[in-house]
Amino acid sequence: MTQQPQDEFDTSVENAEVWMKAIQERLRINDNTKGPWSALEARLKETEKICALEPEGRLKMDLVLMKANALLCCINEEEKHEILSKLKDIKAMWEETSIYITHCHSRIEWVWLHWSEYLKAQGEFYTWIHNMKVTLEPDIELQLGLKEKQWQLSHAQVLLNDVLNQSVLLERLLEEAASLFNRIGDPSVDEDAQKKMKVEYEEIKAEAQCRVKLLEKVTMEHEQYKTNVDQFQSWLNGVTESLNCCIREIMKLPAENGLKALQNIAKDVKSGEKKLKRLEVQSTGVIQNTSPLGAGKIKDELEELRKALEKLKLMCGEEEERLQKILKSESAYESQARQLEVEIQEFIKMLQRLENDLEPRKGTESEEELVNLWRKYNASRAVLAAEESKVERLKAQLKELFRFSQDIQPLSDGVVSALREYQSVKGKTFKMSSETETELRQRFQNPLREFQQWKPSVQRLLDSTPNVAEPAVTHAFLLQIEARLAESCQFKEQLMMLQLKKDLLSNIFGEKRAKSLLAEVTDTAKEREILHKSLLQKQSRLQSLATQHKDFDAGFVPLQKMLSAIGAKVDLENEPQPDLLGKETRLQRLQMIQEDMARFIFQMEELENLVQSNPTHRQKMNQLSSDYQKLKRSLEIILARTQKHVQAHWMFNNKLSDLQQWISVTEQKLESYQDSSVERNTESRVADLEGLLAEFPGKEIQLHLVGAHGQVVIQNSSPEGAARVHTELTQLTESLRSLRKMTISKEEESSQLRKLMKGFKQWLHAENAKLTKILVTKPSSTEEVTTRCRKLKELQSRVPEGQRLFEELRSLQTVVGTSEDVEDLRYQWMLYKSKLKDSSSSLTPTSLEEPDGFRKRRPRGLCSFLHRVCWAALPLQIFLLFFLLLAFLLPLVEETHSCKLANNFAHSFNLMLRYERPPPT
Repeated sequence: MTQQPQDEFDTSVENAEVWMKAIQERLRINDNTKGPWSALEARLKETEKICALEPEGRLKMDLVLMKANALLCCINEEEKHEILSKLKDIKAMWEETSIYITHCHSRIEWVWLHWSEYLKAQGEFYTWIHNMKVTLEPDIELQLGLKEKQWQLSHAQVLLNDVLNQSVLLERLLEEAASLFNRIGDPSVDEDAQKKMKVEYEEIKAEAQCRVKLLEKVTMEHEQYKTNVDQFQSWLNGVTESLNCCIREIMKLPAENGLKALQNIAKDVKSGEKKLKRLEVQSTGVIQNTSPLGAGKIKDELEELRKALEKLKLMCGEEEERLQKILKSESAYESQARQLEVEIQEFIKMLQRLENDLEPRKGTESEEELVNLWRKYNASRAVLAAEESKVERLKAQLKELFRFSQDIQPLSDGVVSALREYQSVKGKTFKMSSETETELRQRFQNPLREFQQWKPSVQRLLDSTPNVAEPAVTHAFLLQIEARLAESCQFKEQLMMLQLKKDLLSNIFGEKRAKSLLAEVTDTAKEREILHKSLLQKQSRLQSLATQHKDFDAGFVPLQKMLSAIGAKVDLENEPQPDLLGKETRLQRLQMIQEDMARFIFQMEELENLVQSNPTHRQKMNQLSSDYQKLKRSLEIILARTQKHVQAHWMFNNKLSDLQQWISVTEQKLESYQDSSVERNTESRVADLEGLLAEFPGKEIQLHLVGAHGQVVIQNSSPEGAARVHTELTQLTESLRSLRKMTISKEEESSQLRKLMKGFKQWLHAENAKLTKILVTKPSSTEEVTTRCRKLKELQSRVPEGQRLFEELRSLQTVVGTSEDVEDLRYQWMLYKSKLKDSSSSLTPTSLEEPDGFRKRRPRGLCSFLHRVCWAALPLQIFLLFFLLLAFLLPLVEETHSCKLANNFAHSFNLMLRYERPPPT
């Protein structure tokens, strides 16, 4: 009796499973948004067909429920448990399949609608590009005047503003194209297509900007020309008025004052030529950018201005010629008197200049300076002698002015004063020249007197004999002889110089006295030569006595010089160095000095073999050894200090470089968080920022260590090096402080985002749970349907609040950067709104008549079975009739009432391309 219901139940379960697996396989094949438009449309049509098959699956499930109901009525309790388990599994599989159908179709439809709206916006953009190209293609028309050019510029600026306003749409298009490309990967929205749109827009923008710049230049040039014309006209009127006033006042003023005023006006009129010329040059460019009729008006205007300027020039010329004739008769006396006054002033200035050049004697001049002074004084005397003719000419000019009736007393006083000054300078020059000449006479005779005083000392030195057993005494005598030989050479040079100054001596002493003096110089030179030879012979004998000391001195003196040179090198290394390279270079130099010290000690040990028992040599070697030990200790101290300085500088540079590198890496990481092309999880981003903040205390301690090392480096560096290290420490401190502020700020651009995401996610989860609870409950009465509608309306009324929260989240995301969590929430939010809308529209009274095999027992038998089958098939029949009617009415529906509006995101995208307000929900 129970075998037939069991078989029917198993068959219905098997059929339902096979159907659902087939549906899931078809969904898996079509669950992809990648590819071209045709492939996406094909998948959309396929998922629509699969959605259309959902009633068939629901019918199969109803059949399973009906068979299970029939089977449960005729089996025992143990078998019921097994049947209920199978029934639970098949219902779970159906729930999964139904959700998969909805989600797969929703995802593909969402991308399809997104793409459709993007293509529509792109088409409008390219239509605008075409219209703008057509508008900007014609050449700029020449205008009549300034007002027309200003209108033309205003129109071009309107076009440019339109172009600039389109940049917002372009950015939105590029953003949506990038988003689409990430989802579909189609070449029509790849980077090349985006670059093409941007390039075409930039070309239009450049053309519009170029047109505006050109029209601005043309308009500004015309405005400047118009301003200059108005200014020139105003200037012309002012000069004309000034000339008329001047002509009226000339009769009341002296002729000279009237002529001066008229000449000033004439200069002003002459400058008008340049102004008019500049206007004509400027008009050339304006005429080129003006229509022929407007160009003719500009030329006529310039011609009128030129005529007015020529008339003004003619008036000035006539009046000036009349005044010149009046003044010509009065200028004779003025010119002669002025000429005499000028010559008096020049003559007095010349005398003052000569007097100023007569420098007073200091009494300590060298021979060359004294000769120069003597020549200078003689030149001044020659100049004063040459000015005798000018004195006579001044007297003649003063005498000629007596025939005029004007008062010439001031000029007469000036001539007398100039003559007195002339006599005073002449007497002063003669006195100083005589004094200088006397001093020179004494100077030239000094070498002869000094030689007579030097000769006895040389003779005494030649007559004395030194003790040859004592090298020091021999050396002292040699030094005295060398000094006398040097003095002999100086006398030789002085005597030769006197012989070469024959002409100068003749000028000073006279011809006869000069010859006598030169003869005395010749005798003295011969006597000096004899003494010089005697000194050389004495020097030779003493040098032969000092030969025995040659071996020791030949080794000791170079060794002593070598030690002195090493000491000089060590002294040079005491100055602080500015940087690490200088300190390392100094260390290398000190090491090279150490090598020199090693060579020195080797040579000193070899010289020790020559010392033997000579006490003088032993004393010198002991002193040299003591100097060596002192220099060695000094070198070791400087070398140790330099090594310490190099090590400290290396330590500072390493720690400074480590901290700078960490700051650079952290800055790059923070900049990458702002990159909108990289999606990151918000939690991981906040964790990274918190980790960075946790590193800052250690880095601040590291900064203090770097500062401590820097202070050590500053103390052992030069002032410029210390300033450089101080600057580096200051920059490092500022960089770390700025980086800390940036990190704290971003951790706060990210914590706020996480808080908003958490709040929105909790709100959406609560709303979704309420909707799921409403949908799970099947209404069985009109009151329950009303209650369900009321609850759905309450959920619908809270959708704007959710949209507001989501928009706040999106606005903060644009500041913080792209996050994959936000994209997931966006998809869940869209899915919830679609689910809520479908639930609100699918609630009909027929839902009350659906069977429920677990809550209501139906009568058995064939009639009851057919009755249940008809009732179960009724929704499918109504659904099929609805689709048939929709197929007839679909071509008549307008685009704005199409099913595309069912997707809220696509519809909001369509609107957001046109205005900046929040999208509709």
